[in-house]
Amino acid sequence: MSKRRSFLKSATALGALTLLHQKAWSNESFSKPKSKIKPKKLNLGDTIGLVAPGFAVKPEALYLAVDTLQKMGFKTYYTDRIKGNHGYFSNTDEERAKDLNEMFANPDIDAILCARGGYGCTRILDKLDYDAIENNPKALIGFSDITALINTIYQKTGLVCFHGPVGKTLDNEYSQAYFKKVLMDPQETLPIKNAILKDPKQYRNSEYYRYTINPGVGQGELVGGSLTLVAAMIGTPYEIDFTDKLVLLEDVEEAPYRIDRMLTQLANVESFTKAKGIIFGVCKGCDRKRTTENFTLREVIMDRISPLGIPAVYGMSFGHIPQNSTLPIGIEASFNAYKKQLRLVEAAVC
Repeated sequence: MSKRRSFLKSATALGALTLLHQKAWSNESFSKPKSKIKPKKLNLGDTIGLVAPGFAVKPEALYLAVDTLQKMGFKTYYTDRIKGNHGYFSNTDEERAKDLNEMFANPDIDAILCARGGYGCTRILDKLDYDAIENNPKALIGFSDITALINTIYQKTGLVCFHGPVGKTLDNEYSQAYFKKVLMDPQETLPIKNAILKDPKQYRNSEYYRYTINPGVGQGELVGGSLTLVAAMIGTPYEIDFTDKLVLLEDVEEAPYRIDRMLTQLANVESFTKAKGIIFGVCKGCDRKRTTENFTLREVIMDRISPLGIPAVYGMSFGHIPQNSTLPIGIEASFNAYKKQLRLVEAAVC
Protein backbone atom coordinates (compact mmCIF):
# COMPACT_ATOMS: atom_id res chain seq x y z
CA MET A 1 0.00 0.00 0.00
CA SER A 2 2.82 2.42 0.84
CA LYS A 3 4.41 1.79 -2.57
CA ARG A 4 1.06 2.50 -4.24
CA ARG A 5 0.65 5.77 -2.29
CA SER A 6 4.21 6.71 -3.20
CA PHE A 7 3.55 6.00 -6.87
CA LEU A 8 0.32 8.02 -6.89
CA LYS A 9 2.05 10.92 -5.13
CA SER A 10 4.88 10.87 -7.72
CA ALA A 11 2.41 10.63 -10.61
CA THR A 12 0.41 13.56 -9.24
CA ALA A 13 3.56 15.64 -8.85
CA LEU A 14 4.68 14.75 -12.37
CA GLY A 15 1.27 15.69 -13.75
CA ALA A 16 1.39 19.02 -11.97
CA LEU A 17 4.85 19.76 -13.31
CA THR A 18 3.76 18.80 -16.81
CA LEU A 19 0.72 21.06 -16.58
CA LEU A 20 2.88 23.90 -15.24
CA HIS A 21 5.32 23.43 -18.11
CA GLN A 22 2.48 23.44 -20.66
CA LYS A 23 1.05 26.63 -19.18
CA ALA A 24 4.47 28.29 -19.18
CA TRP A 25 5.05 27.30 -22.81
CA SER A 26 1.58 28.49 -23.78
CA ASN A 27 2.00 31.83 -22.03
CA GLU A 28 5.35 32.40 -23.70
CA SER A 29 4.13 31.40 -27.14
CA PHE A 30 0.88 33.30 -27.26
CA SER A 31 1.46 36.21 -24.90
CA LYS A 32 0.37 39.47 -26.46
CA PRO A 33 3.24 41.64 -27.65
CA LYS A 34 4.28 44.55 -25.51
CA SER A 35 3.16 48.06 -26.35
CA LYS A 36 3.86 48.74 -29.99
CA ILE A 37 7.19 50.45 -30.66
CA LYS A 38 7.67 52.24 -33.97
CA PRO A 39 11.23 52.82 -35.17
CA LYS A 40 12.29 56.31 -36.18
CA LYS A 41 11.88 57.19 -39.82
CA LEU A 42 14.86 57.04 -42.15
CA ASN A 43 16.37 60.20 -43.61
CA LEU A 44 18.80 60.66 -46.45
CA GLY A 45 22.32 60.40 -45.10
CA ASP A 46 21.36 57.90 -42.39
CA THR A 47 23.53 54.84 -41.85
CA ILE A 48 22.09 51.43 -42.65
CA GLY A 49 23.82 48.43 -41.12
CA LEU A 50 24.05 45.28 -43.25
CA VAL A 51 23.85 41.83 -41.67
CA ALA A 52 23.67 38.25 -42.94
CA PRO A 53 21.76 36.26 -40.28
CA GLY A 54 21.38 33.24 -42.55
CA PHE A 55 23.29 32.06 -45.59
CA ALA A 56 26.71 33.34 -46.60
CA VAL A 57 26.84 36.44 -48.82
CA LYS A 58 28.84 36.41 -52.01
CA PRO A 59 31.13 39.45 -52.40
CA GLU A 60 29.30 40.64 -55.51
CA ALA A 61 25.95 40.55 -53.67
CA LEU A 62 27.38 42.57 -50.78
CA TYR A 63 28.86 45.14 -53.14
CA LEU A 64 25.54 45.39 -54.99
CA ALA A 65 23.73 46.09 -51.71
CA VAL A 66 26.25 48.76 -50.72
CA ASP A 67 26.13 50.39 -54.15
CA THR A 68 22.31 50.40 -54.24
CA LEU A 69 21.96 51.94 -50.78
CA GLN A 70 24.58 54.59 -51.47
CA LYS A 71 22.87 55.56 -54.72
CA MET A 72 19.63 55.88 -52.74
CA GLY A 73 21.35 58.40 -50.47
CA PHE A 74 22.30 56.27 -47.46
CA LYS A 75 25.58 55.46 -45.77
CA THR A 76 26.38 51.81 -45.10
CA TYR A 77 28.16 49.87 -42.42
CA TYR A 78 28.95 46.21 -41.87
CA THR A 79 31.39 44.15 -39.84
CA ASP A 80 33.77 41.44 -40.98
CA ARG A 81 31.32 38.85 -39.68
CA ILE A 82 29.17 39.33 -42.78
CA LYS A 83 32.07 38.11 -44.92
CA GLY A 84 32.46 34.88 -43.00
CA ASN A 85 31.71 31.41 -44.25
CA HIS A 86 30.67 28.63 -41.89
CA GLY A 87 29.39 25.86 -44.09
CA TYR A 88 26.31 27.32 -45.76
CA PHE A 89 26.01 30.05 -43.11
CA SER A 90 27.70 33.44 -43.17
CA ASN A 91 29.16 32.66 -39.75
CA THR A 92 28.53 30.63 -36.61
CA ASP A 93 25.21 30.99 -34.79
CA GLU A 94 26.93 32.92 -32.02
CA GLU A 95 28.64 35.36 -34.39
CA ARG A 96 25.52 35.95 -36.51
CA ALA A 97 23.47 36.69 -33.40
CA LYS A 98 26.24 38.89 -32.01
CA ASP A 99 26.34 40.88 -35.24
CA LEU A 100 22.60 41.59 -35.08
CA ASN A 101 22.70 42.40 -31.36
CA GLU A 102 25.55 44.84 -31.87
CA MET A 103 23.78 46.53 -34.78
CA PHE A 104 20.80 47.26 -32.55
CA ALA A 105 23.00 48.47 -29.69
CA ASN A 106 25.18 50.68 -31.94
CA PRO A 107 23.86 54.29 -31.70
CA ASP A 108 25.48 55.15 -35.03
CA ILE A 109 23.26 52.69 -36.91
CA ASP A 110 19.86 54.06 -37.96
CA ALA A 111 18.36 50.93 -39.53
CA ILE A 112 19.34 47.34 -40.27
CA LEU A 113 18.97 45.67 -43.65
CA CYS A 114 19.60 41.98 -44.18
CA ALA A 115 21.98 41.57 -47.10
CA ARG A 116 20.29 38.31 -48.06
CA GLY A 117 18.01 35.62 -46.67
CA GLY A 118 18.73 31.92 -46.68
CA TYR A 119 18.28 29.42 -43.88
CA GLY A 120 19.67 30.10 -40.41
CA CYS A 121 17.51 32.66 -38.61
CA THR A 122 15.54 30.18 -36.48
CA ARG A 123 18.88 28.94 -35.08
CA ILE A 124 19.67 32.31 -33.48
CA LEU A 125 16.27 33.31 -32.04
CA ASP A 126 17.29 32.14 -28.57
CA LYS A 127 20.55 34.10 -28.80
CA LEU A 128 19.10 37.56 -29.45
CA ASP A 129 19.17 40.23 -26.76
CA TYR A 130 15.51 41.23 -26.81
CA ASP A 131 15.93 43.73 -23.97
CA ALA A 132 18.63 45.56 -25.94
CA ILE A 133 16.49 45.46 -29.07
CA GLU A 134 13.52 46.92 -27.19
CA ASN A 135 15.67 49.66 -25.69
CA ASN A 136 17.31 50.55 -29.02
CA PRO A 137 14.47 50.41 -31.53
CA LYS A 138 15.33 50.72 -35.20
CA ALA A 139 13.95 49.33 -38.44
CA LEU A 140 14.93 45.76 -39.37
CA ILE A 141 14.14 44.86 -42.98
CA GLY A 142 14.21 41.58 -44.88
CA PHE A 143 12.17 38.64 -46.18
CA SER A 144 12.37 34.90 -46.78
CA ASP A 145 14.12 33.32 -43.76
CA ILE A 146 14.15 36.78 -42.13
CA THR A 147 10.45 36.05 -41.48
CA ALA A 148 11.55 34.33 -38.27
CA LEU A 149 13.36 37.43 -37.02
CA ILE A 150 10.80 40.11 -37.86
CA ASN A 151 7.85 38.23 -36.39
CA THR A 152 9.64 37.03 -33.26
CA ILE A 153 11.11 40.44 -32.49
CA TYR A 154 7.69 42.05 -32.84
CA GLN A 155 6.08 39.39 -30.65
CA LYS A 156 8.70 39.68 -27.90
CA THR A 157 9.42 43.41 -27.89
CA GLY A 158 6.59 45.19 -29.70
CA LEU A 159 9.08 46.64 -32.21
CA VAL A 160 7.59 47.01 -35.67
CA CYS A 161 9.83 45.25 -38.21
CA PHE A 162 9.55 45.11 -41.99
CA HIS A 163 8.94 42.37 -44.53
CA GLY A 164 10.72 43.88 -47.50
CA PRO A 165 13.64 43.56 -49.90
CA VAL A 166 17.05 42.35 -48.80
CA GLY A 167 20.20 44.14 -49.93
CA LYS A 168 20.71 42.15 -53.10
CA THR A 169 17.07 42.56 -54.28
CA LEU A 170 16.61 46.29 -53.67
CA ASP A 171 17.94 47.39 -57.05
CA ASN A 172 14.61 48.01 -58.81
CA GLU A 173 12.25 50.98 -59.00
CA TYR A 174 9.16 49.40 -57.40
CA SER A 175 10.96 47.99 -54.37
CA GLN A 176 12.84 51.23 -53.77
CA ALA A 177 9.64 53.28 -54.06
CA TYR A 178 7.86 51.40 -51.24
CA PHE A 179 11.03 51.16 -49.17
CA LYS A 180 11.08 54.96 -49.17
CA LYS A 181 7.31 55.46 -48.76
CA VAL A 182 7.03 53.16 -45.74
CA LEU A 183 10.33 53.90 -44.00
CA MET A 184 10.92 57.58 -44.82
CA ASP A 185 7.48 59.20 -45.13
CA PRO A 186 5.16 58.50 -42.17
CA GLN A 187 1.58 58.39 -43.46
CA GLU A 188 -1.57 57.47 -41.56
CA THR A 189 -3.01 55.95 -44.74
CA LEU A 190 -0.87 54.34 -47.43
CA PRO A 191 -2.25 52.16 -50.25
CA ILE A 192 0.09 49.35 -51.26
CA LYS A 193 -0.45 49.25 -55.01
CA ASN A 194 0.48 46.13 -56.93
CA ALA A 195 3.23 46.40 -59.50
CA ILE A 196 2.30 46.71 -63.17
CA LEU A 197 3.74 43.64 -64.85
CA LYS A 198 5.55 44.75 -67.99
CA ASP A 199 7.96 41.83 -68.31
CA PRO A 200 6.37 39.20 -70.61
CA LYS A 201 7.97 36.47 -68.51
CA GLN A 202 5.91 37.67 -65.55
CA TYR A 203 2.81 38.78 -67.43
CA ARG A 204 2.31 35.32 -68.98
CA ASN A 205 3.43 33.35 -65.94
CA SER A 206 0.56 31.75 -63.97
CA GLU A 207 2.46 32.29 -60.71
CA TYR A 208 1.97 36.05 -61.13
CA TYR A 209 -1.79 35.89 -61.79
CA ARG A 210 -3.88 37.77 -59.22
CA TYR A 211 -7.12 36.19 -58.06
CA THR A 212 -9.55 36.23 -55.18
CA ILE A 213 -9.70 33.06 -53.11
CA ASN A 214 -12.46 34.19 -50.75
CA PRO A 215 -14.20 37.57 -51.16
CA GLY A 216 -14.59 39.90 -48.21
CA VAL A 217 -12.83 42.60 -46.25
CA GLY A 218 -10.75 42.53 -43.09
CA GLN A 219 -8.62 44.70 -40.87
CA GLY A 220 -5.83 43.78 -38.48
CA GLU A 221 -2.11 43.84 -37.85
CA LEU A 222 0.16 42.39 -40.50
CA VAL A 223 2.10 39.22 -39.61
CA GLY A 224 3.76 36.39 -41.53
CA GLY A 225 6.00 36.19 -44.56
CA SER A 226 7.63 33.04 -45.91
CA LEU A 227 5.16 30.13 -45.75
CA THR A 228 8.03 27.72 -45.02
CA LEU A 229 9.17 29.74 -42.02
CA VAL A 230 5.66 30.44 -40.74
CA ALA A 231 4.98 26.69 -40.79
CA ALA A 232 8.38 25.83 -39.29
CA MET A 233 7.67 27.96 -36.22
CA ILE A 234 4.38 26.18 -35.47
CA GLY A 235 4.72 24.19 -32.25
CA THR A 236 7.71 26.20 -31.01
CA PRO A 237 7.88 29.08 -28.51
CA TYR A 238 8.13 31.38 -31.56
CA GLU A 239 4.85 30.34 -33.16
CA ILE A 240 2.91 33.30 -34.57
CA ASP A 241 -0.49 34.07 -33.07
CA PHE A 242 -2.69 34.73 -36.13
CA THR A 243 -5.80 35.73 -34.18
CA ASP A 244 -7.41 38.84 -35.73
CA LYS A 245 -4.36 39.36 -37.96
CA LEU A 246 -3.84 39.83 -41.69
CA VAL A 247 -1.49 37.00 -42.62
CA LEU A 248 1.14 37.45 -45.34
CA LEU A 249 2.30 34.27 -47.11
CA GLU A 250 4.71 33.62 -49.99
CA ASP A 251 7.30 31.06 -50.99
CA VAL A 252 9.76 30.05 -53.67
CA GLU A 253 10.62 26.82 -55.51
CA GLU A 254 8.23 24.62 -53.52
CA ALA A 255 6.24 21.97 -55.40
CA PRO A 256 2.42 22.14 -55.03
CA TYR A 257 2.37 19.09 -52.75
CA ARG A 258 4.74 20.85 -50.36
CA ILE A 259 2.60 24.00 -50.41
CA ASP A 260 -0.37 21.69 -49.75
CA ARG A 261 1.36 20.17 -46.72
CA MET A 262 2.25 23.50 -45.17
CA LEU A 263 -1.20 25.03 -45.76
CA THR A 264 -2.81 21.91 -44.32
CA GLN A 265 -0.66 22.34 -41.22
CA LEU A 266 -1.69 25.99 -40.88
CA ALA A 267 -5.37 25.19 -41.42
CA ASN A 268 -5.17 22.95 -38.35
CA VAL A 269 -3.79 25.75 -36.16
CA GLU A 270 -6.65 27.25 -34.18
CA SER A 271 -5.40 30.83 -34.28
CA PHE A 272 -4.93 30.65 -38.07
CA THR A 273 -8.64 29.95 -38.51
CA LYS A 274 -9.28 33.20 -36.60
CA ALA A 275 -7.27 35.39 -38.96
CA LYS A 276 -9.00 38.42 -40.47
CA GLY A 277 -7.42 37.93 -43.88
CA ILE A 278 -4.90 35.83 -45.80
CA ILE A 279 -2.74 37.63 -48.36
CA PHE A 280 -0.54 35.61 -50.68
CA GLY A 281 2.32 37.21 -52.50
CA VAL A 282 3.82 35.52 -55.55
CA CYS A 283 4.95 31.94 -55.00
CA LYS A 284 7.68 31.99 -57.60
CA GLY A 285 8.72 28.64 -59.04
CA CYS A 286 5.90 26.83 -57.20
CA ASP A 287 3.45 26.08 -60.01
CA ARG A 288 3.31 22.90 -62.08
CA LYS A 289 1.26 21.81 -65.07
CA ARG A 290 -1.96 19.95 -64.29
CA THR A 291 -1.61 16.22 -64.88
CA THR A 292 -3.38 13.11 -63.66
CA GLU A 293 -0.66 12.89 -61.02
CA ASN A 294 -0.38 16.54 -60.02
CA PHE A 295 -2.36 19.65 -59.04
CA THR A 296 -1.59 23.22 -60.00
CA LEU A 297 -0.56 25.77 -57.39
CA ARG A 298 -3.91 27.54 -57.74
CA GLU A 299 -5.86 24.31 -57.21
CA VAL A 300 -3.92 23.61 -54.02
CA ILE A 301 -4.40 27.13 -52.62
CA MET A 302 -8.11 27.18 -53.43
CA ASP A 303 -8.61 23.72 -51.94
CA ARG A 304 -6.81 24.48 -48.68
CA ILE A 305 -7.79 28.13 -48.07
CA SER A 306 -11.29 28.49 -49.54
CA PRO A 307 -13.01 26.25 -46.93
CA LEU A 308 -11.75 28.54 -44.14
CA GLY A 309 -14.09 31.28 -45.35
CA ILE A 310 -11.50 33.96 -44.52
CA PRO A 311 -11.08 36.82 -47.02
CA ALA A 312 -8.09 35.80 -49.09
CA VAL A 313 -6.26 36.73 -52.27
CA TYR A 314 -3.27 35.50 -54.27
CA GLY A 315 -0.65 37.38 -56.28
CA MET A 316 0.10 40.59 -54.39
CA SER A 317 3.45 42.26 -55.07
CA PHE A 318 5.75 40.79 -52.45
CA GLY A 319 7.95 37.74 -52.09
CA HIS A 320 10.88 36.26 -54.01
CA ILE A 321 10.26 38.56 -56.96
CA PRO A 322 11.80 41.83 -58.14
CA GLN A 323 8.68 43.84 -57.20
CA ASN A 324 8.80 43.34 -53.42
CA SER A 325 6.85 45.91 -51.42
CA THR A 326 7.87 46.83 -47.87
CA LEU A 327 5.20 45.65 -45.43
CA PRO A 328 5.45 46.50 -41.71
CA ILE A 329 4.91 43.60 -39.31
CA GLY A 330 2.63 44.74 -36.47
CA ILE A 331 1.07 47.70 -38.27
CA GLU A 332 -2.69 47.89 -38.73
CA ALA A 333 -3.89 47.47 -42.30
CA SER A 334 -7.18 47.08 -44.16
CA PHE A 335 -7.72 44.49 -46.85
CA ASN A 336 -10.28 44.03 -49.62
CA ALA A 337 -9.98 40.57 -51.16
CA TYR A 338 -12.46 41.20 -53.97
CA LYS A 339 -10.62 44.32 -55.16
CA LYS A 340 -7.21 42.86 -54.27
CA GLN A 341 -6.34 45.95 -52.27
CA LEU A 342 -4.16 46.40 -49.20
CA ARG A 343 -3.88 49.68 -47.31
CA LEU A 344 -1.81 50.60 -44.25
CA VAL A 345 -4.02 52.55 -41.86
CA GLU A 346 -1.32 53.80 -39.49
CA ALA A 347 2.19 55.09 -39.95
CA ALA A 348 4.90 52.46 -39.58
CA VAL A 349 7.62 54.81 -38.36
CA CYS A 350 7.72 57.91 -36.18
